[in-house]
Amino acid sequence: MGKINAIFLDRDGTIIHDVGYPKDPKQVELLPGVIEALKSLKKHRFKLIVVSNQSGIGRGILTLNEVEQVNEHIVSILEKNGISIDATYYCPHAPEEQCSCRKPSPEMLLLAAKALDIDVTHSFMVGDKESDIEAGKRAGCGTILLENNSVLNNFVPMPDFIASNWSEALLYILGKSPDNVERELL
Repeated sequence: MGKINAIFLDRDGTIIHDVGYPKDPKQVELLPGVIEALKSLKKHRFKLIVVSNQSGIGRGILTLNEVEQVNEHIVSILEKNGISIDATYYCPHAPEEQCSCRKPSPEMLLLAAKALDIDVTHSFMVGDKESDIEAGKRAGCGTILLENNSVLNNFVPMPDFIASNWSEALLYILGKSPDNVERELL
């Protein structure tokens, strides 16, 4: 069996409402359609990998523990709905630290791909910011922008697809998946 396909997911503004540096799990609210879309993607054998910039840590706004608690709460909510997250990666650095892992760097995606034997060329990066799209492109993934008040006129590179919601993103992913027909027959 060959490499597997994955969906790389930004966290804030993609899986959950972006409330700006959530410190408390009580601030977590999933975006509409996330549960249904991620369930379907799991059914279609995609790995789900969260890749998130968490600069609040490097800026002293959040602690590592607060980020971990929020991440664990998100994973717990998804697990209660029958969805397993295969891995979570985050960059704790502030932008001025000029680290190698902060999106738009593809490092978190490539580390996950190596660790989980993922074929990035048949995988997708879903996010709500230009840095998500650039990271996906640089990793060799298809890219989907969830339109959550994003300003599109200056995006470089442009996303492969712009979705106004998770239903549209899911349809695009399943339509573009190279072995979708084979998966549907299983």
